[in-house]
Formats: sequence, structure tokens, C-alpha cells
Amino acid sequence: MAFQTAYEQILKQLQAFDPKAYARSRNFKDGQVSRLSPYISRGVISTRFVAQTVLQKGYSVTEIQKFIQELAWRDYFQQVWMAIGDEINTDIKQTQTHVSHHHIPENILKAKTSIHAIDTGIDELYTTGYMHNHMRMYVAALSCNLGQSHWKTPAKWMYYHLLDADWASNALSWQWIAGSFSHKKYIANQENVNRYFDTDQTGTFLDQSYEELTTWKIPKELESTTVLELKTKLPEPAAISIDTDLPTYIYNFYNLDPNWGKSTKANRILLLEPEFFSQYPVRDKTISFVLDLAQNIENIQVYVGSFDALKTKYNLKNIHFKEHPTNRHYTGAAHAREWLFPDVTGYHASFSQFWKKAQKQLDQLTDF
Repeated sequence: MAFQTAYEQILKQLQAFDPKAYARSRNFKDGQVSRLSPYISRGVISTRFVAQTVLQKGYSVTEIQKFIQELAWRDYFQQVWMAIGDEINTDIKQTQTHVSHHHIPENILKAKTSIHAIDTGIDELYTTGYMHNHMRMYVAALSCNLGQSHWKTPAKWMYYHLLDADWASNALSWQWIAGSFSHKKYIANQENVNRYFDTDQTGTFLDQSYEELTTWKIPKELESTTVLELKTKLPEPAAISIDTDLPTYIYNFYNLDPNWGKSTKANRILLLEPEFFSQYPVRDKTISFVLDLAQNIENIQVYVGSFDALKTKYNLKNIHFKEHPTNRHYTGAAHAREWLFPDVTGYHASFSQFWKKAQKQLDQLTDF
């Protein structure tokens, strides 16, 4: 399974998506899922654009509310990150319990957990840069709740390999599974895995009741841990050409929108900051994906270095960028992102609180 990077192909994929089938089958291995998350995460398309494009096909808000709700989860996580900043990297609501180490189970890393569906899911992640959302929950539950890892290290491992790497969605989902951003830990047994991923495996350490699994005893298959070392290989720095009479639009890992300011004649720079990727490392496959997506932006140039170095070296004055928690050190004109529900902002302690406000704005999505 390959992810297309041409903008026209992304739009075709969006047009072909069936949101009603998604509501029925999204949790199953071969269920209807959009596979649009890499493009939303990279800022090529927005959650609002996706929702409105689907609605324009003739569906009612009620018919596709489950899909809209899933899009809202992504914005909810981003709003939490916007509100609390680097606190996202700590246990938010309460300290994660039953933590034995801050590493990762070795057999998670090697895709040798002995749970066939999960090992296949990890292999798929390594091969394609994608993992089914339900499988992500299983892997996090094994790592944090049965393997007793603190959530952050295995969360960084998964983020590293995902083409849809979104630290808000990733970190907060892992915290939700681990119980530091939710009221209880998430677990799944072998029966659950078999049901949703079309296997019939028995006799595994997951082949127990939920009551037995909540004794929090580490299975021997998850006892051995390993230290995680993740690094990003960026392109070699190269000179770029700047017209100082024009404004400069800055793109980055979270903004590759080819339609942003498209009618404005401007310098367009994809900024890849080594310091950012040191804090949030991703693998070579993801960087290649970013560079390919950037080709949808007319006259884009790539600058490898810090924002300050770019600004100083090329004497940039009229700078534009999209707001994001990772670029608060940028200076210039900050443009708002296109949110699913623009008026539902700030920190909400739970998705249900966020969604309660968002529901009041559902009808606004049909204002095309």
C-alpha cells in the first residue's frame, strides 16, 4: 500500500471515500477507512476541507456524524497541544500507574510479540508508514499496560515510523490508553483482536479474561526491553534564492498546503529545522514523503536550518506562516489554520466536553 503525493490524486482519494461504510466498519482490519490522515497531518488538506468535501457529495450531517466526530478528535488533540504546549510531553491528568521502565519492550520493536495480528500490524507500519487506528490501540495497550512502559518512549517510536506523524494525536492517544489522560487504562484480549483482525489465535498471553489481564502482570514476551535511539536524516543544506521585494511564506512539517496564499506572488520556503527533528524525530521515509508532498507547492524551495538563521541570512522582512505549537519561535504574520469548528478553542478536559460545544456548530459545516 503506497500513499500518493500528487494533490490531484489526494483529492480523488477523498472523493472515493464512503463515510457511511466508515461508520459501520472502521474498527475492522479491512473496514472502510479514509487513509487521509497523512495528508491531514502534513497540512495538505484540513479537517474542515475534508468534512465539507464529503458533505458536498450529498450526505447529510446526521448521516456522516461518526466520521465528522473522528475528524473532531484530531482537532481536539491539536487544541490541547495549543493550550498546554510542552506539557503534552508529561502525564497530563494523573501519573501513569504500573510503570516499570522508560524504554520499549524489545518484542514490540522486533514485531515478535507472539500475537500474530499485532506483529503483522507492526511489520506493516515499518513497510508502509501506516497502521490501522484500532491496531495502534492494541500496540499501545501491550506496550504501556501489559509491558509497563511509560507511554512516551513507545509513543515516540510509533510517531517516528508514521507518515501521519502528529505528535498531538499520537502522544495524547497513548496517554489515553495508558490512563494518564483518561479515567482508566485501555486493554484488549485475544478474543477482541481475533474479532477485529480476522484471526483465530488461541493460547496466547492475551487469551484471558479482562479481569485476569488487569492483574497487570508483565508477560514473559514483553519483559525484555531496549533503549530507543531515533534520528532524522535531513537533506544536505543548500543555498536558496530570495526576492526581498516579495513576501516569504514559510512551510514546514505540519503545513504543506498547496493552496495557501496561492494567488500571492511570494517566496515559498519549506523550512526543515534540525532542532525540531531532534525533539520529534521521524524516519527517512517520512522525510521523503514530506519532500514529495512539497512538490505540490509552486516554486517551493527547501531550507535546512533554523528559522532565525533563515531570516538573518536572507534578510527576510515580510514573513508569513500558519500558527502551530511547534513554531512559536517564528516571527511575522501568523495565519490561523482552518479548523473543523473555528469557535471551539482552548483546553477541554475531555473530548466529550469539546464535542458538546462542537455539536452546536455542526450545521455551519454546510455553509460551503
